[in-house]
Amino acid sequence: MAVGERRLEGTSALVTGAARRIGRAISLALAREGANVAVHYGSSEKEAAVLVAEIEGLGGRAVAIRADLSDSSDLDGLVGRAGEELGKLEILVNNASIFPIDTLETIDLESLERSAEINAWAPLALTRAFAAQTERGHVVNLLDSRVSGFDRTHVAYILSKHVLSVLTRICALELAPGIAVNGIAPGLILPPPGKDEDYVDRLARTLPLERRGAPEDIAAAAIFLVTSEFVTGETIYVDGGRHLRESAG
Repeated sequence: MAVGERRLEGTSALVTGAARRIGRAISLALAREGANVAVHYGSSEKEAAVLVAEIEGLGGRAVAIRADLSDSSDLDGLVGRAGEELGKLEILVNNASIFPIDTLETIDLESLERSAEINAWAPLALTRAFAAQTERGHVVNLLDSRVSGFDRTHVAYILSKHVLSVLTRICALELAPGIAVNGIAPGLILPPPGKDEDYVDRLARTLPLERRGAPEDIAAAAIFLVTSEFVTGETIYVDGGRHLRESAG
């Protein structure tokens, strides 16, 4: 590759939950590498418009697409809509998720079904639609570093991410050799809803690397995966070593 060459020039990507946080960073990283980006959003219309304008300011092409991932008609049509706007997709990033608070004592069937619907079923449905329209490409699923352990205060969420982790490996086998499917498991990157930056900074001191990450760290991992021709079925932990302690119990 020549110096300064953009590795994804001319490709098209769909990023779910792209308007904010990690999804935004991944979208910008894809655009900087030359990809056209379909910016999916649920309710963050203004943020999506700002991101599209920023990508266009970089000389790229982007379009904002609203879809409710819990609505089957929206979900089933999302890949097609992105393809109509940008051409055949070569990259799908399943980033959108919900993060309800519940414990083993408070979780109910509705909460579990809702988390599974958004965090696991939607990525599966989108991956199948993506595979139906392309012979070669990359899928990246956003997991969580705690899939190596447990999250006592977000039980429905972590169960759904475990399902997505297994689906990542299943899809990697079923969609080979043309489509590579991988996961990224972020750790302490951004504060969860209701928490501030100090919360993340305090927890970061407990990590092996003793520092927090940034959305750009996740984006860098995503770029590695979608430009690799020999990695599939893998999960990259971008978490400062947190999963090592989770696994140790």
